[in-house]
Parts: sequence; structure tokens; C-alpha cells
Amino acid sequence: MIKDLIRRNRSYRRFDNSHKIPYDSLRELIDFARLSPSGANLQSLKFIISNSSETNLKVFPQLAWAGYLKDWDGPIEKERPSAYIIILGDKNIKNDFSCDCGIAAQSILLGATEKGLGGCMIGSIKREELAEELSIDFQFEILLVIALGKPVETVQIEETKSPDDIKYWRDEKNIHHVPKRSLNEIILREL
Repeated sequence: MIKDLIRRNRSYRRFDNSHKIPYDSLRELIDFARLSPSGANLQSLKFIISNSSETNLKVFPQLAWAGYLKDWDGPIEKERPSAYIIILGDKNIKNDFSCDCGIAAQSILLGATEKGLGGCMIGSIKREELAEELSIDFQFEILLVIALGKPVETVQIEETKSPDDIKYWRDEKNIHHVPKRSLNEIILREL
């Protein structure tokens, strides 16, 4: 059951923009992050919810989409996310958020997948511009933006053909292929 949920939890970058995600559903996804483990239980992460068209228009241009797809500038307007969750680190509590941020983001995305939604963790962000657009105080560090929506693309996992073959790609049918290293390749040793 959890393996199926993890396999379905892909990085989706094209959505049905007409499918709106209710504010309460986004709050529930953040609650999953809140209930997740936190280093020293400091709970230093904060979140901003964006599910209005007006705010989404401020967030979208501050993000870079799919670095390996050089000829693609991101989703067209009707395929843009219908919501974003911005993960922030509260520097008044802690200065290193790496582990907590990843755990929180995965909890949010697994919850979204369970709800029939999809998302993408985006770390390539124009942080200063986004902070200005959303009036984010200096005490908060923008860590990740999670784009969310109803996916309109197929993402297919496949094994790498060679150790260097890790770049995702799209075929002529617009299926998004994601090569994954084999289990034997990533287990260094068994003791």
C-alpha cells in the first residue's frame, strides 16, 4: 500500500488549472507536515498557502520548471498549478532546515497523492523576488515551493540504461519518463 502511494507520487508539472483545490484540503496537507518528525522537535517550518488566481500569478514566474527539459519553459496557462504551498524556515527558531523540509514536503505530496492530486517540489526559485511579491518577512527563509493540482500528464518510472542516464525526458506522446537507478546499484553493501 505505501509502495503504491510512493510510486504514484511523481513530480508532476502539468495540471488541470480549472480543478480548484479547496483551502481546507491544503490546510490538511500542511497538517500532515505538522505531524511529521522534526529535528529536536523544534518545528521551525512555516507555510504559506496560495490557491487564488491572483496570488498564483505572483508565484508562478518566480519558479523554474524541469531543468533537464531545455526546450520547455514550464506549463502553459491552462496547465499551471491551481495551488502552491510555500515552505519557509523560521530563522528565529533554527538556521538549518534541510532534513525537516524534505520530510514535510514528502508528507504533503504523499497526502496530495492519496487525494488524487499531484505536485512537484520546486527548489529553483527566485527567492528575493518571491519574498517581495508575497511580503515575506526577513526572518523566514524560502526553502521550497510545492506546486499542486490535478495532473494531466503521465509520468513513467523506468530503470536507468547506464549509471549516467538519470535525466528525465518526454517522448513524442508527451509521456514524462523518469529513470531510476536499480536497487542493487544504490545499496553499497550489506553487512
